Amino acid sequence: MRELELLAPASNKEIAKEAILHGADAVYIGATSHGARSKACNSIEDIAEIVLFAHQYRARVYVTVNTLVYDDEIVKVEKLIGQLYRVGVDAIIVQDMGILRMNLPPIELHASTQCDTRTLEKAIFLEKSGFSQIVLARELSLEEIRTICEGVHVPIECFIHGALCVSYSGRCQASEKCSGRSANRGECSQMCRLPYILRNGKDEVILKDRYLLSLSDFNASSHIGELIEAGVSSFKIEGRMKDVDYVKNVTAAYRKKIDDIINRFPEKYCRSSFGKVNHFFTPVLEKSFNRGFTDYFLNGKGDRKMASIFTPKSLGEKIDSITELHNGDGISYYNPSTEEYEGVRINKVENGRIVTARKITFPKNVELRRTFDHEWQKCMERKTAERRIKVDFVLDESGITACDERGLQVRIPLTCEKQVAKKPMEIRHIFEKLGNTIYYLGEFKNKLNSFTFIPASVLTSLRRDVLELLDKENLSTYRFGYRRKEDKGIEYLDNNLESRDNVANRLAMDFYKSHGVKNIELALEVLPRREVKEKERVVMTTRYCLRRELGCCKKNPQDRKLYSRLIEPLTITSGPTTFRLEFDCKNCEMNVIG
Repeated sequence: MRELELLAPASNKEIAKEAILHGADAVYIGATSHGARSKACNSIEDIAEIVLFAHQYRARVYVTVNTLVYDDEIVKVEKLIGQLYRVGVDAIIVQDMGILRMNLPPIELHASTQCDTRTLEKAIFLEKSGFSQIVLARELSLEEIRTICEGVHVPIECFIHGALCVSYSGRCQASEKCSGRSANRGECSQMCRLPYILRNGKDEVILKDRYLLSLSDFNASSHIGELIEAGVSSFKIEGRMKDVDYVKNVTAAYRKKIDDIINRFPEKYCRSSFGKVNHFFTPVLEKSFNRGFTDYFLNGKGDRKMASIFTPKSLGEKIDSITELHNGDGISYYNPSTEEYEGVRINKVENGRIVTARKITFPKNVELRRTFDHEWQKCMERKTAERRIKVDFVLDESGITACDERGLQVRIPLTCEKQVAKKPMEIRHIFEKLGNTIYYLGEFKNKLNSFTFIPASVLTSLRRDVLELLDKENLSTYRFGYRRKEDKGIEYLDNNLESRDNVANRLAMDFYKSHGVKNIELALEVLPRREVKEKERVVMTTRYCLRRELGCCKKNPQDRKLYSRLIEPLTITSGPTTFRLEFDCKNCEMNVIG
């Protein structure tokens, strides 16, 4: 039986708790430093609180230490990981291979998506290097994912929802080159979300002020069964910078998807955590922030339209009729006269007409999208979920036994003096009163003599004591994973490491040298700033192709006829920044050159 893990993001402890209550089997969160979202940091004390909350349900807590580490930060990172280990964190998510050479406790290590794992060979190398879980690149097809899952012995983690980086993760150097803010240091300036002017080789403007590198959001909700069948064990939601409503809604939606499959195949799959989750709302993915949806390359060929070139903002949900709208809703629409997405807040809807603060004439046959649902928002501000552990009680003449769905069992002796009842006691209702705990009553067996009397206050105290003992038993028997042993004899895939392989400290250099690498080029982040700015280099490599997005794929004879003006070299410009585009048609990749 394979455990399936739903992994949710959290920017802080409140969101982490809500993610778990809404069905997450694990959460990932940043610590005080060195997370790939520098604005989503949390104290060790807050992470310790999250750990205690999550471990009640046997849910896991993963902490991101997935940026590059500089030489003068090695001791700081060693100390940080030691602190995280001591408060009970389950695993550290890592990009920098130097961490494998640090003086660390035996905590489990996961290979971040920043490691850019797209091949079975890379996955095997990471597994043998000591990683316990591997996060794959988001660009892979189902068949590519299947090949990797079948070739390794550690759990494979895949993204299933949220924002997409246009570049292969870990290999985007656009932000570092143009602004000195490194994506590999958690400070991405999001060059891909800017508007660009597209020019051809004759310097003619082909498109103006379009978000040519801004991808739609990933949505694999219709492929969960296929991903499970392919061998994926951990299903990751993007969004450590997203708000609590997003996390609650998206987590609940995928909880239902995964549970449906577990319920259909209980002999093959189970959840990796415990607790019955009750949602007090109906999750709808389209109601949370999204730039439109794409299933990216899961089908192998790639979604024909995967970019959101008109706006980098949320498109919300499609509205078929204005009767679906509420007073206070926010809507957006594409205005062909301005060639822009425009938005407005609704004052009210009356007589089949939208009334707004300013007079608006909607374009003919306009497609309206709701970007703010006033009624939904009011619902999400209330309690939207609870999660409880099923517990069974057996009461007999000598004591009470409690056992729960986590497989735990405890017993407390009955020490009070028993009396003779005038009539049989009704006891079950006392053990049903579990509202202020994480438990709910499953079975209750009363094996007392039918005329034994025990005061209700004694039984209430007994119930409280046995549950406290159950809580202690859960903490004392919680099973941690530990770091896998590194195979020092395995050789790296290539004898040369370019700057895109992100070697930023002496320990990372030692790691790669010990695995057979002869020539190592340092990461951009540690090179002189002048050299970074002046030297032309590939700053993004992407499986997304702008020619293909515009219907001008060189491999498709029909597409070639569509855009005769697309004469290369193509350039895209935003403000003072210009990138040249190169198309590697053999590998179906696009290089963005700064």
